[in-house]
Amino acid sequence: MSMRTTIGTIVVGAGLILAGRPVVAHHAFGAEFDPNAPIRLQGKIVRLEWVNPHTWIHIEVIKDGKPEVWMIEGGTPNTLLRRGVTRDSLINGTEIIVDGYQTKDHSLKRANGRDVTFTDGRKLFMGSSGTGAPTDGRDPTEKPKKPPGR
Repeated sequence: MSMRTTIGTIVVGAGLILAGRPVVAHHAFGAEFDPNAPIRLQGKIVRLEWVNPHTWIHIEVIKDGKPEVWMIEGGTPNTLLRRGVTRDSLINGTEIIVDGYQTKDHSLKRANGRDVTFTDGRKLFMGSSGTGAPTDGRDPTEKPKKPPGR
């Protein structure tokens, strides 16, 4: 077998192996979340997923006397670590308030989290920057907008 044939066989084989794996896609805010549907959720953390491309906080919210588990999307683990947020910052059983934006499909119990507020008043910014999320002044990396004409 020639070197060219061997390399071609390896590339095709690797492509076939990778084709069978699930793809994890990173998406812009506007692909899934509704900037016109701000939401505030309060509940206890029941699970934390510290994975790329987004972290997920699962909280149990009591609505109409019944528990609902909501999935709250945060920024990437790397982004959160640079802001001083670690897995230990979000412990199961901790009560939090999340301000964010609901998915476009309002039947889903899922939201993009901007801020997490603890019952003692401490806040964590959970959103990811530059994803198309509304600029609301809560992102510490956002540059203030200049008034028109200046």
